[in-house]
Amino acid sequence: MSLMDAAREVRENAHAPYSRFKVGAAIRTVSGAVFTGCNVENLAYPQGTCAEAGAIAAMCAAGEREIAEVAVIADAPDPVPPCGGCRQKLREFAGPDVPVTMATTDGATRTMTLEELLPGAFVPEHMSRT
Repeated sequence: MSLMDAAREVRENAHAPYSRFKVGAAIRTVSGAVFTGCNVENLAYPQGTCAEAGAIAAMCAAGEREIAEVAVIADAPDPVPPCGGCRQKLREFAGPDVPVTMATTDGATRTMTLEELLPGAFVPEHMSRT
């Protein structure tokens, strides 16, 4: 199964009763393991948690820490990028050249690096004096 197929499959499990905007994400680590996540909305936080954050949580729970590739899919007219918060979370575990492939359920895709999605990311080197 491709990384995008894994994201497409988990998207169906999203809990999006308010926005009805289901998002699926899959990440492949440098070891080759694949972790998935979907968005989850609730009354207290109707915008919900993001699919990418769920995939990162699953990755960390499994003891993995380094992302090699990301796939995100949503039912939208154009490929939807990860939100700003998720871009930073992804950058915590991936280098600037890691590819992020965004897709629509209709098959349109766009691939960008994390550096292109989040130029000037906050990285550990910014805290080198602490």
